[in-house]
Amino acid sequence: MFPSPDLTAALRKVWQGVANPAARLAVATSGGADSAMLAAHAVALAREHGTEIILFHVHHGLQTAADGWADHVQALGRILDVPVATAHARVDANTGLGIEAAARDARYASLAELSCQHDVQHILLAHHQNDQAETVLLRLLRGTGPDGMAAMAPTMQRDGITYHRPWLNQSRASILQAAHAFAEQHDWHAVQDHTNADPRYTRAAVRELLSPVLDARWPGWQARLASHARHAAETSSILEEVAQNDMATLELSLDGTSFSLVRWRSLPSARQSLVLRHWLRLNGARMPTEARMADLLRQLRQLHSLGHDRQMQVAHAQHVIHCHRGRVRIEPRSEA
Repeated sequence: MFPSPDLTAALRKVWQGVANPAARLAVATSGGADSAMLAAHAVALAREHGTEIILFHVHHGLQTAADGWADHVQALGRILDVPVATAHARVDANTGLGIEAAARDARYASLAELSCQHDVQHILLAHHQNDQAETVLLRLLRGTGPDGMAAMAPTMQRDGITYHRPWLNQSRASILQAAHAFAEQHDWHAVQDHTNADPRYTRAAVRELLSPVLDARWPGWQARLASHARHAAETSSILEEVAQNDMATLELSLDGTSFSLVRWRSLPSARQSLVLRHWLRLNGARMPTEARMADLLRQLRQLHSLGHDRQMQVAHAQHVIHCHRGRVRIEPRSEA
């Protein structure tokens, strides 16, 4: 059925969470079934609330079919009678993070540019329950902690923009049903990105190789993993409160870049790690691997046992962590 009552109800919650429901909203639209249906349902709701909708399309330029996808989104915009804005992403494949991560970063950078150009502060993303379950699996296999197991958040802030994922509890099957009904009504068919089924890519490998086995043995596993992500998010929020309370005891500097080593050392071992990760996040540092965190903890604990006047300096991604006269400090890494 199009529009789907369940998809519409889930999307309606976004308008309840936006301070000014008449503000302009954007839908990140690739031309695939998920984002196209999000756009179509959003346009129907927007007319109820007097909200202006614009479709944002990011052209990655990584496939020869990309030009056709951009044209396809323009055609969708004409059917829905809403404007479409396209940005050409600059994907840096030499970041060392892999092509998937590089494309994701480029996509968010392009969405930020489009938001600035079109005065948009809220963007809708079409991630659904299956995406969430895949993310939980990937995070688990990579050895993430409770924060990572929360997977994708329903809302998040990035580059001053609020991103909304209203369909994290909606199955892809329901989205495809709506897409089929939409195609029958408007003769517009979603594009197919072959990389989504190419097991050379990590997420596609989970989708094509692992998911069928799980479907056969544990039908409905996606809903259970999505539920696990919600529970992990609740746990993570509690741990965040603990970290904030502990941070308040560390004699933090006014700019938040340094804290008292002796105060930190008085915390229980697990909370030392927790508050250290919280401090790194506050200062925009990349989260360390388990091995890197263990080494950093070891050095800080050893430093304290040897006396406050011993100095330490650890390079971590784009930052340097050092300790002098009882203060642990983080600074941007020098380019020299």
